[in-house]
Amino acid sequence: MTSKDLSIFNSLRPFSIGFDDMFDQFENMLGNGGMSMQSNYPPYNIRKTGKDKYSIEVALAGFTKKDVEVEFEDNMLTVRTKQTDKSENKDQDGEILHKGISQRQFARSFTIADDVKVNGAELKDGLLTIACERVIPDYKKKKAYRN
Repeated sequence: MTSKDLSIFNSLRPFSIGFDDMFDQFENMLGNGGMSMQSNYPPYNIRKTGKDKYSIEVALAGFTKKDVEVEFEDNMLTVRTKQTDKSENKDQDGEILHKGISQRQFARSFTIADDVKVNGAELKDGLLTIACERVIPDYKKKKAYRN
């Protein structure tokens, strides 16, 4: 018997069509019934900003635009640091004597639904804001039929 046979999501599979990938992703996130070690850095918020508009806010104190990369491919939005030269201990304001603001390497990914479009990203005041919008195709919109 495999862990897939024992999955808590197997009981839901007969009632869903086309959601196998989603159940498999839950399975990967949960591991074998327990939470796997996942980094909580950098912290983030997901905010609903309108009827079909959302924003993902990622706290990136100490990072600049040239330090961070935002990529969207195959329904996966990834925010990661770019490789930088760590031998650089000086900035334009002088030498850093104590480094308390973390600038460690990270990669954080978000699974985005098929009907959600990423409109752009802005890094301002240490907060990366990624604008998203749910675009509902006409064939999925609610229709009223009258006789």
